[in-house]
Amino acid sequence: MTSPVLPSHGRVRPLGLAQVSITGGFWGSRQAVNATATLAHCEEWMERLGWLANFDRVADGTTGPDRPGWCFSDSEVYKLLEALAWETARTGDQEAEAAIKRLTVRIGRAQDPDGYLNTCYGHGEQPPRYSDLEGGHELYNIGHLLQAAVARLRTHGEDELVRIARRAADHVCRTFGPDGMPGICGHPEIEVGLAEFGRAVGEDRYVEQARLFLDRRGHGTLKDIPLGRAYFQDDIPIREAEVWRGHAVRALYLTAAAVDVAVERGDDELLRAVERQWERSVARRTYITGGMGSRHQDEGFGEDWELPPDRAYCETCAGVASIMVSWRLHLATGDVRYTDLIERTLYNVIATSPSPDGRAFFYANPLHQRTPGRPVDPDEVSPRAEAGVRAAWFDVSCCPTNVARTLAGLNGYLATTDDDGLRIHQYAPSALRAELPDGRRVAVDVETDYPASGTVRVRIAADASEPWTLALRVPAWAAGATLTEDGRTRPVEPGMAEVRGAFRAGEVITLDLPMEPRFTWPDPRIDAVRGCVAVERGPEVLCVESHDLPDADGLDALAVDARSVPPAEPGGARVRARLRDPADRPWAYGPGAAALARDAEWFDVPLRPYHSWAHRGPSRMRVWLPVSPPPEGE
Repeated sequence: MTSPVLPSHGRVRPLGLAQVSITGGFWGSRQAVNATATLAHCEEWMERLGWLANFDRVADGTTGPDRPGWCFSDSEVYKLLEALAWETARTGDQEAEAAIKRLTVRIGRAQDPDGYLNTCYGHGEQPPRYSDLEGGHELYNIGHLLQAAVARLRTHGEDELVRIARRAADHVCRTFGPDGMPGICGHPEIEVGLAEFGRAVGEDRYVEQARLFLDRRGHGTLKDIPLGRAYFQDDIPIREAEVWRGHAVRALYLTAAAVDVAVERGDDELLRAVERQWERSVARRTYITGGMGSRHQDEGFGEDWELPPDRAYCETCAGVASIMVSWRLHLATGDVRYTDLIERTLYNVIATSPSPDGRAFFYANPLHQRTPGRPVDPDEVSPRAEAGVRAAWFDVSCCPTNVARTLAGLNGYLATTDDDGLRIHQYAPSALRAELPDGRRVAVDVETDYPASGTVRVRIAADASEPWTLALRVPAWAAGATLTEDGRTRPVEPGMAEVRGAFRAGEVITLDLPMEPRFTWPDPRIDAVRGCVAVERGPEVLCVESHDLPDADGLDALAVDARSVPPAEPGGARVRARLRDPADRPWAYGPGAAALARDAEWFDVPLRPYHSWAHRGPSRMRVWLPVSPPPEGE
């Protein structure tokens, strides 16, 4: 099956890319841009900067200490390969197929006879193999190679890329197996790569090596560093941890592997540990956008309730990794809360990163931009992740390829089956064709312009000889949703709304989700946004941009009226607001609260989806809006 994640068992089973076709809408347009612009953009930049030539130089024996790129640049090539593989499955794109073949040749030439594959270590005057497990990323790189090989195997079959990956996996097992080096990689990724590759090729020893890496972590296996061992999750064994901590992407990649191993080994204790960590981390360490990672210094999680909007890191890659974890947990348990978080993260992190033309990206995703970023040269490499405008490429450019592989493989996250029917989790115009475990075939077409509106029509595309169950996810925010079948409308609660029947082709089941804008209030323990309110509409978090204010400085003085529901307008909402006194003083503090500007009047402020911010050029922006108390007598 052409699915990014395919456990041997679980509460539900994913539909693969061959069974799901996104035919348009919000995600269809983004997939098209990804295919026609982003994939080539990534390859061009890696060629321009010499990251691809690094493989040629290893093969030719000319590599040396002047190698361009960070030690993990190999992984960007592998993530691009994964994206290309999913794209060939989605569209049959021959340019993507040709790119896979030419990249595979260059990579294969650089592989050592024993299976070792890396362009930064072990050749010429480079440092020896595995001489820096804390920061060298050698195993991390191989993990991404294995995920690329999984995509290729499931979309094409055994080929040279798969054979390269198998040799690399065998090398890892020999080198780090029970009788080998007792080390682990400072950046988790090899674990999830080994587990999924083991499932794809039917080799349990790869899953066992992933388990071994997991069990070694948390015991001080790696050297301590100034940021502490929590940075790479080597401070507490994963079974004992209560919450995610340290570098967010590392923590989430490790957790995804833990779910894989727990499922394959029937390890309920490990699975419960991950569920416990997810619950607390989502409740106390996750932004309203679904973004994860509060700190720039270590790209990491903060403490409970440490969620500053202006200093939010919310790395795009952490959003990708969060989806990886939640999807695996959903497949294992069937719990809809995991696909709720996936939706939030898709619309407010993944959709936010790429520019409309697919050739520039956000790396970090703050919820408050105090100063507009400077215009970016499209031929310039951004040296920093933190910026108010999307950049064409980064010195550390992990996010563009992560977005590319996620969008190319997105079809695989839309729906699942269980023993009795089809369950739809993410809404897009699409055609879904599935076979249930007993051989029954089900086929539906989804018609919707979600999230522009909340109407989702599911049209049955084939007659059924026996009854089956269609289940539609009702998001947690969608109180007041209704379901219409056979001319009858009934209210449905958040969760899975089910309809059962021996359906006939042409029947339509309609889910209506309430899309009125709504105020969302933060937990009072989140100090950084106390006294503020956010506005959401459907799955989208909204924001205000300085472009929409008469004076850009007014963004800091803005105070909104939160006494009534904000009215909708096309693509967003509108709030009433007025300005606090913005006058400068010799001392910023005083005996009373900030006063309203003299004779301050209410005026309307448009809010737009957060994922569209900075589309109109550099701007100041905020999601959380200070609340204005009404004047006496009003």
